[in-house]
Amino acid sequence: MIKLFVTDLDGCISHPFKTPDWEAINAIRDLNLKSKNPGAVPHLTLCTGRPFPYAEAVAQWLDIRLPFIFESAGLYHWDGNRIVTALPEDEGALDMINTMRDWLRHEVLPDYPGVIIEFTKMMDAGVVCMDHGIIDEIHGRVLERVQGMDPVPEVHATDISVNILLPGNDKLQGVKLLSEALDIRLDEMAYIGDSSGDVPAMKQVKMAFAPKNARQIAKDNAEVIDQEATRAVLEAYQKIIRFNSES
Repeated sequence: MIKLFVTDLDGCISHPFKTPDWEAINAIRDLNLKSKNPGAVPHLTLCTGRPFPYAEAVAQWLDIRLPFIFESAGLYHWDGNRIVTALPEDEGALDMINTMRDWLRHEVLPDYPGVIIEFTKMMDAGVVCMDHGIIDEIHGRVLERVQGMDPVPEVHATDISVNILLPGNDKLQGVKLLSEALDIRLDEMAYIGDSSGDVPAMKQVKMAFAPKNARQIAKDNAEVIDQEATRAVLEAYQKIIRFNSES
């Protein structure tokens, strides 16, 4: 029985920098509303690498009232307006991330005028750009930069972003925080994602999906839905409901 359906945001709930598919989003929201009654429809939540304000806004679109994940491994509770992480409590826990953010700002961004640092991020260093080719270039530069670092940070790229994370502070950690907060095992979860950053979580849950627009590494670790973004999330949700009904 799948009790929780976890979806990534960019590339899944919506295409970044494009008007959302409101018809499909409303259908996903309607299913999530049905999850409040006992039955085959699992609850819905988010696990995204994007900052808290964006994740919180989308959670409101979808009437998500369960905790959700932002910046890959930050857990937000509506109850009490609380944020929970797995970061060490010492003051230097984010020194590596701050160093990489400074490097991006001063050494990389001057070469790419259309690229911006992801504002309001707390736990990782990320850049965003609409040009996929530039993102690939920056991804390569970041991979070169982190070689030899101890410990080596995790680096993940989507079509519009590059994200640098503390080792292990990734979306697998995010779904583990959800598991603990909601008392739902990983083998009672389904997940849909579209990039390398989603793969650690996809490998550990019961059911993993990827939309047609996903990067190949995500497709290699999931059932591929022959729809893009929002429509793929809706179809995956419906597949999960059928699975639960037949179980």
